[in-house]
Amino acid sequence: MNTTGRWTTAVVGAALLLGCVSEPAASHSADAERVLVFSKTAGFRHDSIPDGVAAVKQLGESGGFTVDATEDANAFTPKNLRRYDAVVFLSTTGDVLDPTQQRAFEGYIRQGGGYVGIHAAADTEYDWAFYGGLVGAYFQSHPAIQPATVVAEDRAHPSTSGLPATWNRTDEWYNYRSDPRDRVHVLASLDESSYTGGTMNGDHPIAWCQDYQGGRAFYTGLGHTKESYADPAFRGHVLGGIRYAIGDAQADCRPENGYRPLFDGTAESLDDWKQAGPGSFTRSDDGTLTSSDGMGMLWYAGQSFGAYSLKLDWKMAGASGDDNSGVFVGFPPSDDPWSAVDNGYEIQIDATDVPEKTTGSVYGFRSADLKKRDRALNPPGEWNTYEIRVEGERLRVWLNGVKINDFTNTDPARSLRDGHVGIQNHGADDQVSFRDIRVKELPAKGD
Repeated sequence: MNTTGRWTTAVVGAALLLGCVSEPAASHSADAERVLVFSKTAGFRHDSIPDGVAAVKQLGESGGFTVDATEDANAFTPKNLRRYDAVVFLSTTGDVLDPTQQRAFEGYIRQGGGYVGIHAAADTEYDWAFYGGLVGAYFQSHPAIQPATVVAEDRAHPSTSGLPATWNRTDEWYNYRSDPRDRVHVLASLDESSYTGGTMNGDHPIAWCQDYQGGRAFYTGLGHTKESYADPAFRGHVLGGIRYAIGDAQADCRPENGYRPLFDGTAESLDDWKQAGPGSFTRSDDGTLTSSDGMGMLWYAGQSFGAYSLKLDWKMAGASGDDNSGVFVGFPPSDDPWSAVDNGYEIQIDATDVPEKTTGSVYGFRSADLKKRDRALNPPGEWNTYEIRVEGERLRVWLNGVKINDFTNTDPARSLRDGHVGIQNHGADDQVSFRDIRVKELPAKGD
């Protein structure tokens, strides 16, 4: 398991150093990740920019990455950009790069660079199509600064995993010229009924991520006010976006549409689930299910599935990664958890076992691609996302958006064409947590 460059997301205190600085942050190792904060404005200028620069520099000091800050567009050369793992556009406005600088930045992204856009980054470079795709959506308008409710749609991404399911805060809430949902992976959205002036007809993304032309992109519409940059929750949100952009944390940033919840964190959504065998799962106030004791299984009895995509978020509790669990698919209804073992298939969660019984494997049948798995896997204590896609007798597994397994059932005693899904509670020494179990049924087709 690759844990190089990982850090805790603890946020430093609220004292901020005001003023933009252009020298590198001190006291970091030579091989530390490096981030460039760019805050040039050719239109409206936010008075929170100095606070934002100072906040990102403090996040770098506590998080182990070096931060340079500039408003000089001449920094956008191929040679200079190669020094950086990500570039943060902090409330930039208007036309801030000339054509040569734009080409340099396009090359940087296509070679795997990271982009973080904060607030007015969406009010930037309206005539540059590459940038419009990178940021995801352009600013259109905003109402007065006021409180609103932010809904965390993805609670596995590092920018939102530490947020409550609903987050009440005060900011300047952007409306966008288009809804980016079909093009990006929405992390958080606004409840337009919680404030006045929203114009996006009830579907109002406010933070998102995407893989874009070879690079990684994260955007948040939050961050207008000075107070935002002293808010630990907002600082954690930005830190998670930076961690994703520099490649220090993995996430599934493919667009996600058409899924319905099987478990959404509420007690009511457990009504159609049944515990088979010993042990149990405990639901916490933040909508997380955590296994205890066993060996048993919590399975969804409300419906069996044929062709479908199942997504769920999970993390291990122990630092060693030796916690054990799994996701069962394709088994008949039963109060005996061993029926799922004998008649279905388990997608394993256990990073320390042999290849055909480790994380991402079809347990006992097919190992994951271990090199891809290791690159995609977040360490214990951080969230991961599985997609398990079943079509006919074919079963494929994605980990944080990376396909790591492709298995076809040929056992006549088993079939994936119709069955239930469940999550395992393995034993007293194994604690694995789950969030946001959702499914999208797919058109049936042959193998």
